[in-house]
Amino acid sequence: MTEAAASAPVPVWIGTSGFSFPDWVGVFYPEGLPKPDWLPFYAGRFSVLEVNSTYYHLPSPGMIERMCDRTPEGFGFVVKANQKTTHEHADADVAARFRDALAPLVERGRLRGVLAQFPWGFRNTPENRDYLLEMAGRTADVPWFIEFRHRGWIVPEVGDLLREHGLGFVSVDEPQLSGMVPPVAKATTSTGYVRFHGRNAAAWWGKGPDAGHERYNYLYSPEELQAWADKIDRLAQDVREVLIFFNNCSNGHSVTNAQMMRDILSGAKNLAVR
Repeated sequence: MTEAAASAPVPVWIGTSGFSFPDWVGVFYPEGLPKPDWLPFYAGRFSVLEVNSTYYHLPSPGMIERMCDRTPEGFGFVVKANQKTTHEHADADVAARFRDALAPLVERGRLRGVLAQFPWGFRNTPENRDYLLEMAGRTADVPWFIEFRHRGWIVPEVGDLLREHGLGFVSVDEPQLSGMVPPVAKATTSTGYVRFHGRNAAAWWGKGPDAGHERYNYLYSPEELQAWADKIDRLAQDVREVLIFFNNCSNGHSVTNAQMMRDILSGAKNLAVR
């Protein structure tokens, strides 16, 4: 970084992983607020959103455009790659449909990037490294952020690979179970990216209809967030901006923790919290 850049506060964008959760009513959304008003309400309190519904269903350009229309100029979106891409190694047709859906965000300058979250079983092999580059190369005109779930990827060689190809590394906080990624804060592009999943180790590998809800049912303490705030402060010295998303969405915990982290980081003179 130049001396001038280093002296300017680094923008830090804080949001949640998704917004459309019924159990947020009464916790975040007022009782009786119509569901179509949830996103505008969210956008009045946060400046960025990680769209997770696209992981389960390929979005349409119309759906993405409606989300744009319901949020103010300057509000940013990160869109999660579809599971067919990260979990099933989809072909170029899926990539093309996904890229078409992103067009409204790209055209309006509202796309902050695409998140590719790979599963724990996606291991650091030559074949998977090749697929990683092939996947990102299909839509090379948008920023990609890569989240690994297996710690075998947390080696210098992979960091070098991501830097060489302009792919962002996603730092994560998650239960420290066997093989999981440690809570390291680093970046491989000029954007730092941090995701908070919670630390509900007992429910992490759970199955059944409520497994997802319980997996992310965790509320971070002020002390736990402060430890990460110190890491983020150091991370910001090496990047031009930081994106932070809370994925512990059960019972509105992500909203509570996002607001807490915003308050904590607002005290840092070298950060400009959005």
